Amino acid sequence: MVKDGDYVAIFNSIHRVMEAERLLKDKSLKILLIPAPRALAADCGLAIRYAEEIRGEVEAALAEAGLLPRDLYRKNGEEFVKIGEEK
Repeated sequence: MVKDGDYVAIFNSIHRVMEAERLLKDKSLKILLIPAPRALAADCGLAIRYAEEIRGEVEAALAEAGLLPRDLYRKNGEEFVKIGEEK
């Protein structure tokens, strides 16, 4: 389940999402591998969910490893807002 304010990272492939999950869990970050929400298109069908409180740590770890997601969304009420395209 994705709670209001959570972030959802979508990757290009199952390989990348699994590698990102392993990296983040090795760093003891509280992330969860989830089925990609229907509202979001994901080629591999999976996504990584994390909370606002650890956003900086998660994204820094992914950037350092060259595993930045294809798209990043924040749940805002009933919809997902793509990060970088907020109004």
